[in-house]
Amino acid sequence: MICQDCKKREAQVHLTQIINNEKMSLSLCKECAAARGFHSPLENMPFPLAEILSGIGAKMPSSLTKAKTEGLACKQCGLTFDEFARLGRFGCSECYTTFRESLQTIMRKIHGASLHRGKTPGLLETDKDSQPLPIREEERLEKQLSKAIEDEDFERAAEIRDKLKTLRGELSVNE
Repeated sequence: MICQDCKKREAQVHLTQIINNEKMSLSLCKECAAARGFHSPLENMPFPLAEILSGIGAKMPSSLTKAKTEGLACKQCGLTFDEFARLGRFGCSECYTTFRESLQTIMRKIHGASLHRGKTPGLLETDKDSQPLPIREEERLEKQLSKAIEDEDFERAAEIRDKLKTLRGELSVNE
């Protein structure tokens, strides 16, 4: 989209303002936005992802962190996990696979889970044999595990835990 003021440069700032129930939208380039007095308060602040990651890593037991990440490097670009934690970004797409286990630990700390559980379109909820998708099965087993623990049925909880472990192993092999 082109800047609505100068009609020359690409618009990078999009402003929406509502005054007296009337909506006004502007798409401006940085220069025209600055001329109107608009600027982002975060414009000159870097995103501290590396600090967030290193802070989370610092809170994990050091033996666990060191064991998982020491000497771990991407085969494609050579980036080490320590460099990733310092830089806050990966070197290539293979880094996601290389650092997957450590990233799952970090995602669990940030989000409470390492899997995204968004909505699934209705047609995809079951496979061609009308069997639940593995993620649906994992959700079902997690609920059963919570219920078994709540009911203090620890033998049942151990069985469900083992089923979950097997299922998660299958999920990681298929990905």
